[in-house]
Amino acid sequence: MATEAVSRDVTMRAAVWTGPGRVDVRDVPHPHVPDGWLLLGVEYGGICGTDLSIVAGKHPRAAAPLVLGHEIVGTVVRTGPGGPPVGTRAVVEPLISCGRCWACRHQSSHVCRELELFGIDAAGGLADHMAVPADRVVPVQPGVPVRRAAWAEPLAVAVHAVARAQLRGGESVLVVGAGPIGILVALVAREAGAARTVLVERKASRRKTVADCGFETVPDGVDPVAWFRSTNASEGADVVFDAAGHPDVAGMLSVAARETGTIVLVAVYGQPAALDLRAMCFGEQRLLGSRVYTRDDLAEAVALLPDDPLGLDRLPVAVFPLDDAAAAFREARAADAPMKVLLAVGPT
Repeated sequence: MATEAVSRDVTMRAAVWTGPGRVDVRDVPHPHVPDGWLLLGVEYGGICGTDLSIVAGKHPRAAAPLVLGHEIVGTVVRTGPGGPPVGTRAVVEPLISCGRCWACRHQSSHVCRELELFGIDAAGGLADHMAVPADRVVPVQPGVPVRRAAWAEPLAVAVHAVARAQLRGGESVLVVGAGPIGILVALVAREAGAARTVLVERKASRRKTVADCGFETVPDGVDPVAWFRSTNASEGADVVFDAAGHPDVAGMLSVAARETGTIVLVAVYGQPAALDLRAMCFGEQRLLGSRVYTRDDLAEAVALLPDDPLGLDRLPVAVFPLDDAAAAFREARAADAPMKVLLAVGPT
């Protein structure tokens, strides 16, 4: 095992949620690295909707003060048993499962009954260093730009959602919501063989990104389902991905999908929503949940990074230094926010 580069009794910089609406960059204790864990020198950390929910004080589990961040890429500075060598760039698998429940005992720990995440239930990675179990990182292939590697964790969410749909090639796909996850779902679906992928999105900045990625968007101001059917031989989509998680979207899912079509819930609903279950029953539609991702999904996401077959480098990204974490969170909340806001922590 390599010698730890920084003594565990010194401090480091971290972006800390200190209460509703507050993100402070402060000195915190350097992380302890238990046996079987490794230490990453963090390079980039992404900000996602969950982080915004935490900072707003609306997440049901997060408690202040908390070091934020679960979309993390960094370099191994101290390794552990079974971990990659020192100097390896890797992305973090931030899921913390109990190991005891039915899901964990049956190779489905991503839906653990007591699932937790680094950056929500335990200290995250928007800090100089992050300690994680040695088996909770996935090495990134040499030569992959670190900014592209920062997409790996949200990309794994999209990989898992598309895998749930079991695309075989040639499908028509409708993605509702063109935020980061919606765009990634569309890119992965196209890579998986979807013949036509259409996105529903109202924000002009996101609609431009959709067009830049070569996708259709439903024209603004029209009924999205009626328009899609009018351009699809009067049929609904083979697969509908709900990446919006809004009650109005839930109500249209059964008519957006064709008979025997598939509906995948990617976004997390904050409250119960009305579904037309009779229509789903009569149409024998499949309604599937999709929660985070498996280890294999994250590995597949990392495998999609070299040569950028998805075109991730085209997606608008804003980068802030760690010391400007508060400004980064304001940018991520803005109405015209880029697809991803990253905090640059260490040397890149």
